[in-house]
Amino acid sequence: MQSSHHDSGFTVRLADPDAPLDVTGSVPARSFAQRRRNRHGRGLRGELMLPTLPAYRTRSDRFDEFVMDSAQRLHDIWGKPLDGVRFAVEEIPPNLEQLVADRSPAPLGSYTPPTEDEGPVITLYRRVVEQACPVPEELQDLVHDVVVEHTAEMLGVAPETLDPVYRRRY
Repeated sequence: MQSSHHDSGFTVRLADPDAPLDVTGSVPARSFAQRRRNRHGRGLRGELMLPTLPAYRTRSDRFDEFVMDSAQRLHDIWGKPLDGVRFAVEEIPPNLEQLVADRSPAPLGSYTPPTEDEGPVITLYRRVVEQACPVPEELQDLVHDVVVEHTAEMLGVAPETLDPVYRRRY
């Protein structure tokens, strides 16, 4: 794969394992990710966790799955009114330092109304939700409740009418 700047004769050639040898007859150097072990032979020989094990997914991956499951559940119940709604996950809310300085609680999520360019966005703040959850086993329920609350705010209905099991699990 070659890339060249149109003004000068400068070209860049990225290493391609299937590419023929260069003019010096040497094999292009492999990147660190392609090497199995480090140069002293002491590196990892394989993956630490197999993809089939539960610990393979990170906390962030699990949180994203919780948000997508909740959004899919609401979409299955309500359908058309939720078309075009984007669900996003951010680590922390913007201006968190100012919220802490004012001693006000950090929001668990936010709703951004639609603009001319894009539809409505419901954002959950992963770190804040994880901190607010007293028991890790209840994280999925709390995530679902936050999604329901902000979706209800968007639709202008009560959260109990949006999802019949809202806050009935704990």
